[in-house]
Amino acid sequence: MKILDRFRKNPVEKLSLRELQEEEIRLRNRLERMKKEINNIERKKKQLFQEGVGADVLKKKMLAQEIKSLDLEEKLKLRDFTTAQRQYTLVKNLIIVKKYEKELRKIGIWDKLAKIAPEQLETALVKINLDGKEFDEMVNSLNRVFEMEVAEFEATEDQTEKELLQAWAMVEAGEADTEEAFEKVKEKESKELEEL
Repeated sequence: MKILDRFRKNPVEKLSLRELQEEEIRLRNRLERMKKEINNIERKKKQLFQEGVGADVLKKKMLAQEIKSLDLEEKLKLRDFTTAQRQYTLVKNLIIVKKYEKELRKIGIWDKLAKIAPEQLETALVKINLDGKEFDEMVNSLNRVFEMEVAEFEATEDQTEKELLQAWAMVEAGEADTEEAFEKVKEKESKELEEL
């Protein structure tokens, strides 16, 4: 990933908007391919599970080994997907920052961004979402980068993941339907966003 390596070595102002947009497209395509691969693995696992229904013990043991192998492959792909998703978020946020470079220079935010170590800026930009925000909202989000500790970002991220896992568990246990559980998670996210 050439552009992100360059970002880590150079200040944000050295990156061109065009290069960032090309990287965004490349990462989006990569994420789509990975989603398809993960969905195919999941389909294969379901198919193998169905083959085991009513089969003899030997066949079930063989199918179980195949499913376990697919599970491992899926976990590795999910880890790669998560990494690519973080990179995609970083690039999208860098694009937004670059688009507002002139305005950010006028109000002094750009100088702050240029002084932050690239690793810290990268960590912060992966944790926030500037996409679709008005200029004032974006400035407030960037200001929080300077005010908040990274641990606060991680706590928010961990809470969202925890809520999603709980919602899925409720659906799987038959305590809620998919729509109802998903809406509860969305409501909590909306409340958290309003508080920011």
